[in-house]
Amino acid sequence: MGKLLNEIAINADPETIWNILANPVLLEKYDPTVRKSVLISTQKTGLGTKRKVDMLDGKNWFEEVITDFEPGKLLTFELTACSFPIHGLKHTYTFEKKGRQTIVKQVMEYTVKFGFLGKIMDTLMIRKQTGSGIKKFFEGLKQFAEKQYI
Repeated sequence: MGKLLNEIAINADPETIWNILANPVLLEKYDPTVRKSVLISTQKTGLGTKRKVDMLDGKNWFEEVITDFEPGKLLTFELTACSFPIHGLKHTYTFEKKGRQTIVKQVMEYTVKFGFLGKIMDTLMIRKQTGSGIKKFFEGLKQFAEKQYI
């Protein structure tokens, strides 16, 4: 299982950032790699809320569900289906107030498809591509949250 740890300092309070991340359809507003994010559950937020995300490349997509939901403290999304060579993925966010900033931490755990070949693919490209996508996601989140917080 792969594990990626990322964090970013955002000039906004934890509640602002929490409200953005906990609203599944907002993803397309701040993640530059996403074309569309739509609800596929009847509920709009909270445990069990599901979304489908179409990537900007026009061919990749994923579906995920909120599995941890502690307002202002903890939020986890788990993958339920996707077009990527991944069959298990979850990303968990925590929030820490530091002065006028909030440190948003993400722990992403994933399992690749295709056994040994998948592990090689992970080493050669999946980890690097995922890391690059996370950086774009975090920069987009930072810009979006800071505009909301002004």
